Amino acid sequence: MNGNTTLMFTQMIGTLAVILVVAAFIGGSDIISKITSKNKKWVYSVFAGIMGGLFGIYGNLSSFQLGGARVSVRDIGPMLAGFTGGPIGGLIAGLMAAIHRIFIGFKTIDAPGDTTLACAIATTLIGIICGIISLKKHKILEKPLFALLVSALMEVMHLSIVLIVTKPFDKALETVKQIAIPFIAVNALGFCLMIIIITYMERQRNLTIEKSRLESELEVASVIQQSLLPGISNTYPGRDEVEVDGYMKAAKEVGGDFYDIFFVRPTKIAFVIGDVSGKGVPAALFMASSKIILQNCLRDIKDLEEAVKIANNAICDRNEADMFITIWVGILDLESGELNFVSAGHNAPVLSRGNHAEFLQEKNNFVVAGMHGVEYKGQKVQLEDNDVICLYTDGVTEAEDKNHNLFGEDRLLNCFRNDLSDPTELIGGVRKSINEFINGNSQFDDITMLCFKWKKQ
Repeated sequence: MNGNTTLMFTQMIGTLAVILVVAAFIGGSDIISKITSKNKKWVYSVFAGIMGGLFGIYGNLSSFQLGGARVSVRDIGPMLAGFTGGPIGGLIAGLMAAIHRIFIGFKTIDAPGDTTLACAIATTLIGIICGIISLKKHKILEKPLFALLVSALMEVMHLSIVLIVTKPFDKALETVKQIAIPFIAVNALGFCLMIIIITYMERQRNLTIEKSRLESELEVASVIQQSLLPGISNTYPGRDEVEVDGYMKAAKEVGGDFYDIFFVRPTKIAFVIGDVSGKGVPAALFMASSKIILQNCLRDIKDLEEAVKIANNAICDRNEADMFITIWVGILDLESGELNFVSAGHNAPVLSRGNHAEFLQEKNNFVVAGMHGVEYKGQKVQLEDNDVICLYTDGVTEAEDKNHNLFGEDRLLNCFRNDLSDPTELIGGVRKSINEFINGNSQFDDITMLCFKWKKQ
C-alpha cells in the first residue's frame, strides 16, 4: 500500500468516524421523534434529506484533493438519506451535497481532469437510487451485507460516471486507479456501519415504546383487578353481626390471588379466598373468570358441596391453560354463627378466639380445575361471640427473608396472640410482621388475606 493510499484511508476514516458519532447521537435521542411527531412522512423525508445533505457537505469540507478529484465520504450522506427518507430524502441530500461540491470546485470545473461535475451528478443519482431501493426493498437493505454490497455498487457507479463525464479520459482513468480501493472500501463500510447503527437504535426505540405500552396496560390491568375485589366498607356487608377486612398485594403488577364476599341468602354470607397456579396476566385472567363462575354457583345452588362441584366442572371445561386454583369457601349464617366451609387444597384458616389462636382443623379436598367430576366434602364449625376467622394465601407463610427463611405458620399464629379481635388491626399486624421479617427482600408470591369477625346479637 503506497503513501497516497494510506493517507486516503486515514483521512477518510477520520471523517467517517465523526459522521458515525453524530449519527449515533441523533439516532439515540428523541430529536427525530419530536420533529416527526405529526406523523407526516414528507416531514421525515425532508429532515432525513437535510441531515444527509449536511453529512455530505461535511464530507466535502473534510475531503482532500488528488489530481482533479476530491476524495471524500460525501456519498454516505445521500445514501443514508435515501435509506431513511426514501427518494425524496435521497434527492434532497444528493442535491445539497452536489451543489456544495460544485461550489467548492467551481474554479477548476473546466480544468482538464477535474471531477466536479461528474461527482455532482453521481452523488445526486446515488441519493435517488438508494431512496428507490429503500422504498422497494427496505427490509433487505437493513441487512449489513446487502447494505455493503449496494453501497459498493453505488461507488462503482460513481467512479464509472467520473470516467464517462471527465475529460480527458486518460487523466480520469489515472485518478480513478489511485482512489478506487479506498474510495469504495471506506464509503461502503461507512454506509454499512450507518445501517447497523440506525437499525439498532430503531430496534431499541421500538423495544422502549413496547415496554412503555406494556407497563401502561399492566397498570390498567392492576386497577381493573383491584376493582374486581369487593368494596369492603361501613355499608358493605352492612350487617352488625359481622366485621370484615381484606388485603391483596400482587408480586407482579397483577396476580392470581383473590378474595370475595357476597350474600347468598338474606342472612347468609359467603367468604372466598383463592390462589391460582402461576403468576402475572394469565393467572389474573383465569382468576377473574373462575371467580365469576364460583360466585354464580354459590348463589344459585344451596348445597355448598354441590355448588363447589358444579363450579369445578364449569372451570375445568374452560381450562385450556391447564391451571388450577386452591380455594377456601365458607358460608356463614349471621344469625346462628354456624360456618359451613369447603377447602380445596387451600391453607388452613386461623381461628382466633380471645387471646388464643389455632389453625382450623379441616379435611382438604382436591384443588379446583385440576380434574373434572371431583366430589367435595364440606365441614362445619360453630363460631362463638367475637370469634375471628383469618383466611390467607401461601404468599403469607412463604414470604422469605434474604437468607431464604420462610415466615412460616408459627410467626403467623403469633400475630393473633395479642388479644386483638378487630379484622383491620389483625391484617395490619400480620403485614407489619411480614415486612419486618423479610426486611426489604423482594416479594415472589402474591400476598392475600381476608379476616371476618362474627358478633352474636
